[in-house]
Amino acid sequence: MVRFLAIVGAIAIAVIIVGAIYLFGGYYSVAAAEPSLSIIDGVLARIRIASIEHHAAGPSPVRLDDPAVVRDGARAYAELGCVNCHGAPGVDWAKFSEGLRPDPPDLKDVAKGLGPAQIFWVIKSGINMTGMPSFGLIKTEDTKMWAIAAFVKKLPTVSPEDYRAWSASSQ
Repeated sequence: MVRFLAIVGAIAIAVIIVGAIYLFGGYYSVAAAEPSLSIIDGVLARIRIASIEHHAAGPSPVRLDDPAVVRDGARAYAELGCVNCHGAPGVDWAKFSEGLRPDPPDLKDVAKGLGPAQIFWVIKSGINMTGMPSFGLIKTEDTKMWAIAAFVKKLPTVSPEDYRAWSASSQ
């Protein structure tokens, strides 16, 4: 049994050394133009989900179901440039966002999978290595970020006409 455990330990050490050489030796390409390993994508996605779930907390200081808050969120979404990477109802994302890796998510799907506090946390904190900036770092007001979270939660039901009307003053 001791011999078996020694062999398993030696194999584990060898795998760690080879992995370190591969990752830290520059063999793994970080180029956005090349597809990444699915295992790396999977690990990073799981880390991202766990981090968002762990850090996002607290109730909204605004009523997220208030139509005025949702309209303000649509306007802030347009003003801060969210539409460039994520698109909006009736508005395609900017061409450059097709080169981001990982791809910016479709926020209609995000709205179904994340709660308002989680969406707020992502907007405020950003996400490393994704292109998602921290709007908290540029001193965006919390109420504005909560309004964007309210708008994102409403996105699956927002028509292109409503989005155009709500965001018109910011364009």
